[in-house]
Amino acid sequence: MNNNISEKDFLASYDASKYERPSVTVDMLVFTVSEEKTENYRKLPEKTFKLLLIKRGGHPYIGKWALPGGFVMMNESIEEAAYRELREETNIDSLYLEQLYTWGDVNRDPRTRVISTSYLSLVDSSKLNIQANDDADDAKWFTVTLRLQKEEKNITEQGYCLMQYYNLKLVSESETMIAVIKIEKTVEGRIVKIKREIVDSEGIAFDHAKIIEYGIERLRNKIEYTDIAFHLMPERFTLTELQQVYEIILDTELLKANFRRKIADMVIETNEYTKDAGHRPSKLFRYNHNPC
Repeated sequence: MNNNISEKDFLASYDASKYERPSVTVDMLVFTVSEEKTENYRKLPEKTFKLLLIKRGGHPYIGKWALPGGFVMMNESIEEAAYRELREETNIDSLYLEQLYTWGDVNRDPRTRVISTSYLSLVDSSKLNIQANDDADDAKWFTVTLRLQKEEKNITEQGYCLMQYYNLKLVSESETMIAVIKIEKTVEGRIVKIKREIVDSEGIAFDHAKIIEYGIERLRNKIEYTDIAFHLMPERFTLTELQQVYEIILDTELLKANFRRKIADMVIETNEYTKDAGHRPSKLFRYNHNPC
């Protein structure tokens, strides 16, 4: 190392091939909650939790379903690449993306060493015009469920090891995909290590089952302490509709009284009511942009 030259001269003579360059990609998790049609007009429409996937048009994993995404170009930021790939593969533009996690397992992509940054978004799908473009053969919404199958806890000398097995299921009108993800949490004193492993995966490309599981876990945590659920709501909504959104994402029933106390500062009551035929009029609320 020669420290006697100027930085300008150092950069001019720097050999970028000194270190190998892994490829960098982006993967986007775009979630929504949509209403399913019901034949009973007196019954409120059922809500379902959905994830946007694209069908790969080329190798590897040709014909398999994957998260929208692709390679980062040398002249763009990672975030710019995320928006570009989403636009090119699904025709989606101008939505809020939040960086989720960076995935760097050595053999996660059979082509080469690939490091991927994932992004998370929660959207109102009724406002989007989904179209498969670029190298995607198809793009569609899949109903997604993630449930704990079993867990095992072993006490060690320094702490404990907790293993949890989650079942991931993705369903569209024509196909069903499943995966089992194992999460191993090791606690030794103040040191906590978490490792995710795909035990089984059918129809889901790359390590995307693991990314989806983590994205749902993070979303469930965020909905508890942020206003992210309101990205799914229209300008006016009932508290029952809002509670349904929370329940479908959390995959659990909530007590009405407890829920309403929790979100009391996040909503503002209006003087308007619903006018749907077959239902009693319900008070409409709007999001409070300036909560206490």
